[in-house]
Amino acid sequence: MIEKRKHILAIDDEDGICDSFKLALESDKYFVETAVSGEEGIEIAKKKRPDLIFLDLNIPGMGGVTALRRIREIYKDAPVYIVTAFHKENLEELQAAADEGIYCELFHKPIDANEIRDLVDNVLGMQAL
Repeated sequence: MIEKRKHILAIDDEDGICDSFKLALESDKYFVETAVSGEEGIEIAKKKRPDLIFLDLNIPGMGGVTALRRIREIYKDAPVYIVTAFHKENLEELQAAADEGIYCELFHKPIDANEIRDLVDNVLGMQAL
């Protein structure tokens, strides 16, 4: 029996960051889709539920925290990891979301390929238990 690949969604307006997620994760275990805006990421997520979402805060259009809120409206329990270099600038907005019961994990850029793989393996490995 062949196990299906896990769906990872990376939302970041930097091509290099999206490429990093693809290079680190694309394999027989993971399928990686990328989006350069919150709106594009939401549309991808609506078509197929991601098993894990990486989200930058400083993205064009609706912005990362608004995108997080929209994702939570669709999938209340999908693991979301904010990956940003600008968490301090968005701390108040993230706190307001947390006060509304909208949670996520926070990772600081830069994040290397080994950290990405370890995080995904751990999160999705725990979900399988």
